[in-house]
Amino acid sequence: MEKALQTMITNMPEKTGKSLDQWKTILKEKAFTKHSEGVNFLKKEHGVTHGFANTIVTLSKEENNTADDLVANQYKGKESLFPIYEKLQATVEAFGNDITTTPKKTSVSVIRKRQFVLIKPATKTRIDLGLKLPEKPTTERLGNSGPFGTMCTHRVQITSVNDIDDELIGWMKEAYKKAE
Repeated sequence: MEKALQTMITNMPEKTGKSLDQWKTILKEKAFTKHSEGVNFLKKEHGVTHGFANTIVTLSKEENNTADDLVANQYKGKESLFPIYEKLQATVEAFGNDITTTPKKTSVSVIRKRQFVLIKPATKTRIDLGLKLPEKPTTERLGNSGPFGTMCTHRVQITSVNDIDDELIGWMKEAYKKAE
């Protein structure tokens, strides 16, 4: 750790009234999605100077990058969607042992040799399931990729565990087979 950063961390309790660990706890409770939101919160609500606020937010993010942390952060404030995520994940994992699940900040990619499924909590009430099904026509339910762009060819909007039916599982299996 560079000397200036270590000095800032050492001086933090005196200059801000709290230690780095105490600030991390405060930020964890808020779960800001953007760096600037955390910085602005510390400045406005706690009177922390910009330099300290920026450092606190940056250092608090470094710990939240395990796969479980990334998934948990995606569903903060959207906890009712988590059972849908769990069922989608269990369904796709049953297709074979050649699947890699890669959580990112806002979504989870499911990869065989190529990504074939993308799971993204889109709103507080809906998960968008991206599928890679080239040349498959869209339908009312199997829509175009929408915000996924070229990452997926299609998107299914899911609002309930009951939406994970035979038709949807069939599309997921088809995408899995095409990703070999």
